[in-house]
Amino acid sequence: MNELVPSPTAELVQASEVPILLKQIRPAWQAKNLIERVRRLLTVDPSSACQRLFNAAIHDLREKVIIAGVDIAAEAAKQFKLPPINNSEDVERYPTAKLIDLSYRMGILSRPDWRRLSRCYEIRRDLEHEDDEYEAGIEDCVYIFQTCINVVLSRDPIHLLKVTDVKELVEQPQPAVPAPSLIQDYEHAPQPRQEEILKFLSSVALDESQSDLVRQNAFIFLSHFSNITQNQVKLNIASHLQKKITRSGPSKLIIRVAYAAGVLPYLKQAHLRDFFKSFFVIMQRTGYHWRSYNAHGELLRSFKDVGGLVYCPSDVRKDILKWLVLAYLGEPGGRTSWGNIRHVFYSNTAAPIIRELIREASNLIRDDLYDLADDSDIKRAICTEHIQRRFDSLLDIVEEGSSDG
Repeated sequence: MNELVPSPTAELVQASEVPILLKQIRPAWQAKNLIERVRRLLTVDPSSACQRLFNAAIHDLREKVIIAGVDIAAEAAKQFKLPPINNSEDVERYPTAKLIDLSYRMGILSRPDWRRLSRCYEIRRDLEHEDDEYEAGIEDCVYIFQTCINVVLSRDPIHLLKVTDVKELVEQPQPAVPAPSLIQDYEHAPQPRQEEILKFLSSVALDESQSDLVRQNAFIFLSHFSNITQNQVKLNIASHLQKKITRSGPSKLIIRVAYAAGVLPYLKQAHLRDFFKSFFVIMQRTGYHWRSYNAHGELLRSFKDVGGLVYCPSDVRKDILKWLVLAYLGEPGGRTSWGNIRHVFYSNTAAPIIRELIREASNLIRDDLYDLADDSDIKRAICTEHIQRRFDSLLDIVEEGSSDG
């Protein structure tokens, strides 16, 4: 076997951080004969020690691929045009350079780690095929030790989150919230596994034959996973949901699932416009007057469940914002049936939700809200100083959002 690094002195290697690095190798490998041989060779033949340590890292990487799942390896290989994988034997025979690429595509290696380990392989390849032109030094030896240990041999295998793990939690007969460890496992899961999990959760949330509790659990898991889902997975899930939209337009349920999964912006804008226009029609039918307060709660909570003002196309958003402002402002007050004096009659149900909706979209709607000060309907509604204060309080919300940004 060719030497990886020709003739760096053992003294220089011994004086470097390499001996300390060896202690970072995880116990499962510390006990193996291969690592013991590396220790012995280090004092007499650092080049051979490097070669054997690199071999150990590649062997460990093969085991990690198998532990992570042959099905995930096969899907990643297919998607990124790597040599096909049908079983664990294929992984054992996989070319070294392609194995490093596969590990990156599966999420076992981060991009920086993939680049470092690929560089180690390039050093070996250069030495094997161009040894007359390339001469490695002590820095290459240390680099290989650092990379192989820090990136591979010091790290435990990744036990990928399975769909069945999520299924068991979502279907339990009680409210469920993903634990931090499960969220971390999902974040590190490769693209195919994230996609499988989101498709499962989406199907449960959309299935009206499921119990309300199970469906609510699915929505909660979707919401927790949305910010750590890979972008390509979001695009694929959006396409998956897009296919469920009929000619009559997207249902509130599909939009709600898309919002919970963090893929609402990836749906067709025409469909979003149709949906929010239909929602505005319901708002108009319900009315913004305070006497409709009994219907405001469910209506506005449903609006919040689909992202509120944040994902409304701008033209529809202006109409809905005006409705919300009119509902918030209310009407001149007077004596209540209890004998109390209220300066403004407004929907107690709608007001706090409207404040939340405006706060969440403050950066988007700031200019539109300022423009409403000159709207004839708004001017007509602001007929007392007390109602003016309510409008000013909405302006304060968007101004606070501006300062936060």
